[in-house]
Amino acid sequence: MNFKRSTTSMAIALMALSLVSMTSIQQEAFAQPQGISITATTEKAGNSITVTGTTASDYTDVTFSVWSPNQNLVAAWQDTPDNDGNFGTTFTIGSNWTEDGYYTIVVKQGTSSTYEVKVGVEVTNGMTLRSTSVTEGNLVTDIFTPNENNAATDAGLFLDPVIIENGSTMFEVTGMTDRVSQDITLKVTAPNGNVIKVDQISPRLDGNFAAEITVGGSLWKQDGLYTVTVRQFDDPKYTASTEVDILDGVVVPEFGTIAAMILAVAIISIIAISAKSRLSIIPRY
Repeated sequence: MNFKRSTTSMAIALMALSLVSMTSIQQEAFAQPQGISITATTEKAGNSITVTGTTASDYTDVTFSVWSPNQNLVAAWQDTPDNDGNFGTTFTIGSNWTEDGYYTIVVKQGTSSTYEVKVGVEVTNGMTLRSTSVTEGNLVTDIFTPNENNAATDAGLFLDPVIIENGSTMFEVTGMTDRVSQDITLKVTAPNGNVIKVDQISPRLDGNFAAEITVGGSLWKQDGLYTVTVRQFDDPKYTASTEVDILDGVVVPEFGTIAAMILAVAIISIIAISAKSRLSIIPRY
């Protein structure tokens, strides 16, 4: 009799444990997606910018705002996501887009920073200069994230010292990452904080990446330190930056390079003077 009661109690306990486990699995399996992602597309010598995106929330409208390089508002729009969370609009470059440089497109949904994303698009002389497609966002649609970084094992992204030639109108950015399936976003920021260049780099199979950056022109008219930032994920391990000194539209070597050159010349001069001095004190017979 006691054995039957014990068996019944164990069965009830197992059923309860199974229900708890199933509930936990369902909660994990159906974890709610969150975030927003956008893609800005332009055509070579075009006069429009198409912005499309996807959001995890279709309950509220998405607002768009476009800001000039000097942070003036030049365009705004609002769109309602469809049942799948997709939205989009096209901006025509108008007469108030008078500045040359990178225009920042801000897409927001609500007040949470999780639902706010920005992307930069270059406009010169009232048109887009090249065909581009730039994607930014933090949309998480599944509990399983293949690109999720493991802080214990991932090496991250590294920048090499910038390759500089004094007086050159270009410099090269090189580095390495342990994630080769994801493109790297490169951004150059002028001394006054304006973004003057945005590009995407595809790592090679060995993880190395490189990009040549040409300086000069109206966007590079400021003298000072320009910040080059590369980013592959939101993780700080996959973000790196360096500075390049630009003077009169050309690259200036770092102080360490100049100091090394001066030191080398000084050493050569000392050796030459010492050798001449030794020759002058040799006794003559």
